[in-house]
Amino acid sequence: MPTPPIADRRPVTTLRHGETFVDDYAWLRDRDDPAVTGHLEAENSYCEAVLAPTKELQERLYAEMLGRIKETDLSVPYRKDGWWYYTRTEEGQQYGIHCRKAESMEEGEERVILDVNLLAAGKPFMALGGMAVTDDGWLMAYSTDQTGFRQYTLRVKDLRTGELLAVERERVTAFAWDADDATLWYAVEHPETKRSHQVWRHRLGEPDDEMIFEETDETMNVGVGRSRSREWLLIESGSHTTSEVRVRRAGSDDAWRVILPRVREREYDVVHHHEHFYLRINDTGRNFRLVRLPVAGGTLADAEEILPHRPDVMLEGHEAFRDHLVRHEREDGLPHIAIQRFRDGAVHRIDFPEPTYECYPGANPEFDTDSYRFGYQSMVSPMSVLTWGMDSHERTLLKQHEVKGGYDASRFVSRRIHAPAADGTLVPVSLVRRADLPEDGTAPCLLQGYGSYGYPYPVLFSSNRLSLLERGVVVAIAHIRGGGELGKPWHDAGRMASKANSFTDFIAVADALTEQGVVAGNRIAIEGGSAGGLLMGAVVNLAPTRFCAVLSQVPFVDVLNTMSDATLPLTVGEYEEWGNPELEDQFAWMRSYCPYTNLERGAYPPMLVRTSLHDSQVMYWEPAKYVARIRELRTNDAPLLLHTNMGAGHGGASGRYDRLREVAMDHAFLLAVLGVEGHLAAAD
Repeated sequence: MPTPPIADRRPVTTLRHGETFVDDYAWLRDRDDPAVTGHLEAENSYCEAVLAPTKELQERLYAEMLGRIKETDLSVPYRKDGWWYYTRTEEGQQYGIHCRKAESMEEGEERVILDVNLLAAGKPFMALGGMAVTDDGWLMAYSTDQTGFRQYTLRVKDLRTGELLAVERERVTAFAWDADDATLWYAVEHPETKRSHQVWRHRLGEPDDEMIFEETDETMNVGVGRSRSREWLLIESGSHTTSEVRVRRAGSDDAWRVILPRVREREYDVVHHHEHFYLRINDTGRNFRLVRLPVAGGTLADAEEILPHRPDVMLEGHEAFRDHLVRHEREDGLPHIAIQRFRDGAVHRIDFPEPTYECYPGANPEFDTDSYRFGYQSMVSPMSVLTWGMDSHERTLLKQHEVKGGYDASRFVSRRIHAPAADGTLVPVSLVRRADLPEDGTAPCLLQGYGSYGYPYPVLFSSNRLSLLERGVVVAIAHIRGGGELGKPWHDAGRMASKANSFTDFIAVADALTEQGVVAGNRIAIEGGSAGGLLMGAVVNLAPTRFCAVLSQVPFVDVLNTMSDATLPLTVGEYEEWGNPELEDQFAWMRSYCPYTNLERGAYPPMLVRTSLHDSQVMYWEPAKYVARIRELRTNDAPLLLHTNMGAGHGGASGRYDRLREVAMDHAFLLAVLGVEGHLAAAD
């Protein structure tokens, strides 16, 4: 193998709660130091050199994945204010083209309202944050990020002429038009902490904007939006555990007023329907109940309960339409859509046939409708867009994502099993394999996980994943504690002082897959990103010989140092997920699992660690320091690779073809180490 780059050791000593810490690689934080970029570039060159034997495999994988994509395609149009909106892609173009037609798709003339390819010209990165059109249909606000730092610039376009208005606002996180078609409300983030903290009002033609609201609680972020009914504007303040909503009638000069004052550890969100606000609130239980209040106002004591708290069903969200209330629920780890008729309270659920799947809201901008659009997919069923007759109960398939190359879903099998954790808790596992693959304990496996923030790991279809499945790799998702698969209590059981449950759950899933003969115990590769990268680092420290390869994407691995620096973006708001290291007991639990802090001398499995120079969520230096320290401590010479995208952010490459290149590299690394294809060395 080529000689790996060795980072200089420049010790920085800190004292925390009586313990002395020496960080030899803290200097990698200085992005402006030429030695830092030089080191990252050297790591990139080393990564490419080590993976050179897989270059042919990477090209083959890229061709396979590209060959499954319908490059020139059209999204399912949706109707709003007499226009049909849709997005199309063209072969060879990296980004989508946003369009609309008047009256009908068949007879209307296409009008391109935003071509992201033109915005991206000459730039290494481009991401569209959001779009909003005025009620009259002629002005469009949109936001873009051209660095990957998730810092968006707001602009306004006249759709009659195609010209940009003299409106340009930086660091915008959310925005909404008022009913007068001339007032734009927008939220902005703090330039240093990236916390969304202020809401401003801009009136077209006026030189100065007015700040309307400032959120002073450093744990809270603020956003602004408009109800589907269009009758109300909303300002939402929220942390990981607490929320508060302000409202103002659209098109009025009314003062903003609070629906319910904030109470620590109480969350609620609001939708409007005629004379009531419907609140999803967790005041009587962690899994939320549903109540309503008159729009005229009232206290929680005045609220009418529509749906009580249920300990075994998580109410994840709700939407209001003219005649129906749509509830998004999760029971036994599986998502459901329940529809309630306002007239008589009758409730029904949309049924889904597979043992593990994902369903989610589609484009439903209009309030006055009895048709509900939603998305559905599973690990074997490609993404579909469907509508449901909320009165007729009729399901209509509008489009199923086409997988080119003759994809046959019957060749694959997905199912769900449960793995017993050390304390007896049953952890759900979703998995997919080739149908003819014997379960004889010999199959290689890619095990994925996340387990943070109460986010359920989505059980999605991936045409890219087919390149692994076709080669006999079993892909499994560990729905560990810390996620939201089994409601808020599942999240609570894997955060703060209980965070270690996430890590032991993940190892228990690997053990169960082995013991049940689903996969070979010595051929399990693992993958996680962001907080899932923390998971990767923690389980490798706990069981360094358990896994044969690690793919770690933008990993949050320097927990103790990052959470001890309140000047970093997002840190203070994260105290409710991880803890505040200024408090000795909370410092102690983070100290016990922080991947970077707990690295020790010994053998480490093959690793490919990815990061991006402009990542605003997990700074590039965390994975860079992590890899440098493993190089210092490891006693074997298994591949240890760091690859930094020098022109992207937390999500990696923004262009769809560039992104495929990244996935091809990742899969080539995994297949080589798993011994399926290629010839990288495994761990000693």
